[in-house]
Amino acid sequence: MAWINDTTLRDGEQAPYVAFNTHEKLEIAQGLVACGADELEIGIPAMGSREQEDIKELLSLGLDAQMMTWNRAHMLDLEASLSCGVKAVDLSIPVSDILIDVKFGGDKERMFRQLEEVVTVAKKEGIYVCIGAEDSSRASLPFIEEVMRFGKALNADRFRYCDTVGIMTPSRTFDTISHLSRLDLLPIEMHTHNDYGLANANALSGLDAGAISVNTTVVGLGERAGNASFEQISMALKHLYREERNIDAVAMRALIDTVTKAANMYLAPNAPIVGERLFAHESGIHADGMMKHGSAYEPFDADEVGGHREFPIGKHSGTSTIMYHLKALGIDADKASLKNLLPSIREIVTSRKRVLEGDELLHLYRDSVCL
Repeated sequence: MAWINDTTLRDGEQAPYVAFNTHEKLEIAQGLVACGADELEIGIPAMGSREQEDIKELLSLGLDAQMMTWNRAHMLDLEASLSCGVKAVDLSIPVSDILIDVKFGGDKERMFRQLEEVVTVAKKEGIYVCIGAEDSSRASLPFIEEVMRFGKALNADRFRYCDTVGIMTPSRTFDTISHLSRLDLLPIEMHTHNDYGLANANALSGLDAGAISVNTTVVGLGERAGNASFEQISMALKHLYREERNIDAVAMRALIDTVTKAANMYLAPNAPIVGERLFAHESGIHADGMMKHGSAYEPFDADEVGGHREFPIGKHSGTSTIMYHLKALGIDADKASLKNLLPSIREIVTSRKRVLEGDELLHLYRDSVCL
């Protein structure tokens, strides 16, 4: 079963214009665990005392999930994490030439020495260590292998493969992670970004190839186009991978609401899993099918994620939808006679860009009956 390490409270909050207060962080953490997150990345202690106090508050919740902090592979960062009382850390190092040049002046040996020092101390303190390989997707595969071998020798626990700028494709991800998994060095975690809209696909492809863990954020929140989506990955693992995952509909809706409000974000009405229009069926063929069978045009039930099925009266509506709404208004209409209403409905909706309400349909119907 895949391990979901959600980083809404770290990488999610790194999205531009986003800042969570302590109360929001506590709500988000509790919501994530209620919805089945296995592990939470809860902040960056090196940011200072306020961040450290928030991390301590999160730890004090005693949630049934491993709590991890993000750190540079630097002793000061590790010391800040240790002072918070965390038992798991991600130690980030650049692995692409461009970022090694930016952060270490191109000195790979200095980077390895620094990593060795920090991992050694962390393991002596009994800390679970994930080595976060920043910009893995622009690094050479032999160098990633070298880093993984080095990490294994230091008794690190996990390796985070980071598609930092979101340039991977599912097929390339599968080939790369398959190769790294076959080396049997360290368990692999996928950290994917959504610059080309492929974060979810690449995360799942990595799991297909042998990775054991995936980073997510609620509603895909994160830098630039964001990260793999917690709710989308969770539902994919449950339904497409047949995993036993605890997804509470009420808790999921509350979590989405908390994060979007805290981030001051607008959620697209057709957003996968939780969009408000996701279970609205306007097309006549689709609406008729759904009225006859609840799974005709939906891959999962609306109730599972706290959604509501609707049949809006729009340009593409058919007579089944008209009958559905008239029946709700207490009118048992003849289906054949309703075909004459469709041209008028289409004209009204097209001209004003808004569906009909029930009272408008009733007025239209009564006018047609009187003709």
